[in-house]
Amino acid sequence: MDAPIGHFDEATPAPNCLDELIGPVADAVRDWPGSVPADQIIYVETDPQWADTAVFVEHYGRELLEQSANCVVVAGKRGGETTLAACVVLSTTRVDVNGVVRRQLGARKASFAAMDTATGETGMEYGGITPLGLPGDWPVLVDSAVVDLPYVLVGSGRRRGKLLVPGKAFAEIPGAVVLEGLGVAV
Repeated sequence: MDAPIGHFDEATPAPNCLDELIGPVADAVRDWPGSVPADQIIYVETDPQWADTAVFVEHYGRELLEQSANCVVVAGKRGGETTLAACVVLSTTRVDVNGVVRRQLGARKASFAAMDTATGETGMEYGGITPLGLPGDWPVLVDSAVVDLPYVLVGSGRRRGKLLVPGKAFAEIPGAVVLEGLGVAV
């Protein structure tokens, strides 16, 4: 299966449109360390009013739901320490915060980070958070089902635009840990 580029008016290799990306995401694309060539990461312009997954697939095509992933910020707490991490799961699943995430982070308690924490710490817009360009010391927990897809549609760091990323590239993001069962069926 190729990238679902036909659903969008404009699709450009991300290295060719760095000015469309926020700073940390542009830097991640520019300095891409993976074996997947950076020009296989595609930027597609989208309308910000359709950034949320459910509305997005209604507008651009329901078949995109099976190729879409969400990136959410979680906070793991143990004692007085808080560890922030990103979780990438298919849009048809939810993050197993109290099981897989809590254990992986070695936390007593784990929860979704508050919106102001998620946006403030990432420098990204809520509804557009992406695993590319996150703070370098963050774990990036990726469900194995994401890595198994040929292409995955994920945020671009802002609500206007998405990235089409080869699934195997998610395993090459700095700090990435691929986990079975991170995403649980809804």
